[in-house]
Amino acid sequence: MDRTPRAEKVAVVDEVRKRFEESNAVLLTEYRGISVAAMGTLRRALTAAGGDYKVYKNTLVRLAVSDLGVEGLADKLVGPTALAFVKDDAAAVAKSLKDFAAGNDKLVIKGAVLDGKLLDEAQVKALAELPSRDEMLAKFAGLLQAPMSNMAALLNATMAKFAYGIQALIDAGGPEAAAGASTGSTDTADAEEPTDAVESSDSDDAPEPVDAGEPADAETED
Repeated sequence: MDRTPRAEKVAVVDEVRKRFEESNAVLLTEYRGISVAAMGTLRRALTAAGGDYKVYKNTLVRLAVSDLGVEGLADKLVGPTALAFVKDDAAAVAKSLKDFAAGNDKLVIKGAVLDGKLLDEAQVKALAELPSRDEMLAKFAGLLQAPMSNMAALLNATMAKFAYGIQALIDAGGPEAAAGASTGSTDTADAEEPTDAVESSDSDDAPEPVDAGEPADAETED
């Protein structure tokens, strides 16, 4: 039996709520005007970093997160919004978003929910400066293989980078944000194309990304 539109919406709300509950971090972006080709490139980069990039109706996401108790989150859910769900390494996904945005100014990093705390754009960019899990493992492997004379210098350099990222988070949003960032986030499923995802809602529905070279400037819900 076919599901009614209401039943489908309830199913989406339940799906989004479950994704938030199972993710250590959810990064929010605005993708207005990004081409289909660029969106595909971004999805692949985020998937490789451990993120699952999804588009849902803003109204349904608001319903899904209404009982999470994250102050200010609903205010971020305006315009064409895509969510990157992360279960493992939030720093790696944040870095992928930051790197993509550096080459495509149509991608806007709006913020993130990390361990139940709302981060702003500056804090997400600071999170991107932290060493990823793979970087830390590689550094550790290098320590095991390096001569004793080089171990101290390599360890100090790694910890200095980590401390710099933590301090940047503290400067941007206080010790709670820094404490949350240091916990990280998990593996995710392959991202799907915007045409397969649920669009961003009624009067504020997000537009589909247009063909490469033709930015989309359609409005989404408030």
